[in-house]
Amino acid sequence: MTQQSVAAPQPVPTSDKLDAAVLKVAGVVVLGAIMSILDVTVVSVALPTFQSEFDASYARVAWTMTGYTLALATVIPLSGWAADRFGTKRLYMIALALFTIGSGLCATADTIGELIGYRVLQGLGGGMLMPIGMTIMTRAAGPNRIGRLMAVLGIPMLLGPIGGPILGGWLIDVASWQWIFLINLPIGAIALVYAQLALPKDSPEPSESFDWLGMLMLSPGLALFLYGVSTLPEAGTFADPEVWGPMLVGAALVVAFVLYSFKPQHPLLDLPLFRNRNLTIAAVTLFVFIIAFMGAGLLFPSYFLQVRGESTLHAGLLMAPQGLGAMVTMPIAGMLADKVPVGRTVPFALLLILAGFFTFTQVDPNTSYVLLCGSLFVMGLGMGGTMMPIMTSALKTLTGHEVARGSTLVNILQQIGGSVGAAAMSVILTNELNGSRVIPGVTDPNGEPVTEAGLAIAAQQRPELAQQVPDPSLIERGLDYAASSFGTTFWVALALVLLTFVPAALLPRRRERSHLLDDQPGDPGERPRTPVVVH
Repeated sequence: MTQQSVAAPQPVPTSDKLDAAVLKVAGVVVLGAIMSILDVTVVSVALPTFQSEFDASYARVAWTMTGYTLALATVIPLSGWAADRFGTKRLYMIALALFTIGSGLCATADTIGELIGYRVLQGLGGGMLMPIGMTIMTRAAGPNRIGRLMAVLGIPMLLGPIGGPILGGWLIDVASWQWIFLINLPIGAIALVYAQLALPKDSPEPSESFDWLGMLMLSPGLALFLYGVSTLPEAGTFADPEVWGPMLVGAALVVAFVLYSFKPQHPLLDLPLFRNRNLTIAAVTLFVFIIAFMGAGLLFPSYFLQVRGESTLHAGLLMAPQGLGAMVTMPIAGMLADKVPVGRTVPFALLLILAGFFTFTQVDPNTSYVLLCGSLFVMGLGMGGTMMPIMTSALKTLTGHEVARGSTLVNILQQIGGSVGAAAMSVILTNELNGSRVIPGVTDPNGEPVTEAGLAIAAQQRPELAQQVPDPSLIERGLDYAASSFGTTFWVALALVLLTFVPAALLPRRRERSHLLDDQPGDPGERPRTPVVVH
């Protein structure tokens, strides 16, 4: 899908510094991104609370995050065209309003089904905040400052892992779970006013025809495939029709879209871009990395909550070192990405992630918090030096009009990778925990048998249960087994990080000229239009 500029072409900035005008616009984008990313990390520590509040299984309440992801994946292909058609300022404010309204509705949910539905609405808005925000920032900063631009947009990714779990845990402990959504209302109102005042006025131009047929195949296909994958933890097996049915139909729609997309003049996705070696390698590297890192990343708070019996606030505080580590390296990596080939830096960042993961493969019920927090900090250092540099490398090898389409392809793969990783790690952990010894004659309120690990986890979250257990060794053995189950799951994640070294070894190791400033077809000497980037 070829994108056209909304605003008239502007002179490309020659300075590599982000000036005051750019930072003013960046404030709007960062504020919106913080809202959407914070909300993901806040909800991650609230899942055990949702289990008790709505009397639902972990796999069921996990849909509060999965539904958000599905909505996000659905709007990704639409964002670039909509930015051209309606204007970035107007679309960004609509996304802010949808996200804020969805947040308010989430706080009113009486059932887990209602909460999941409202999270989908919230995701439709939140899913457009980053893509459209990236578009706005690229136009303001100019493509010759992509590395520094990525570093600025990395701020929400730093604050999310640090502030989200802490804020969510604190709000749940001192108030109620509703406040993790209500807090978005004043922030959303401020962001809307700020956007109205700070963003430049839209000048939408007629865009190319939209590929509705492609959209009707790709978006439902992605949604159905991810639905099947995300149902796997609850079903526990691929043999369940609720797993393989949606996956099969979704995969068929995606394959049909791939075959179809080579026919229209302006397809929804420009798949031939994968002939670009750097783009393909970056996409594959990020895909494998995200399966490992994002999938296992959701389990870190669960270990602190379920095995160590920490409160949601303490679990959030224990996760903070990871964000602090990323805070150290992400700005540096953003600047280096403009000067040093990522093939020379990313492998070292992956080594740091590998070292941090290894500690978690060895966890037990009494592993030192100093060691765990230090490992999270090291992993954060690696994360900050991985994702943004790879994306920067991919963008630099594309010409101006290709950036939006290439970035869209990579981001769809990222969403699929995140969902696959979360589902895979949840299935492995659940199956490991279910292998614990069943306690004879003991059943839960639903009549299901209770395992030693299940009893130990329940006792950690509800201390009064521990006093009712006649044999304390049951809880001790259960905690040992639960910790071992987490360790086994982290071994799988570590193996996937090792696998990431294969495509990472193919990343460019020589500095290449950026094509972002290449002249586009048209009048001689015409400056390229600033690209629409979907991120």
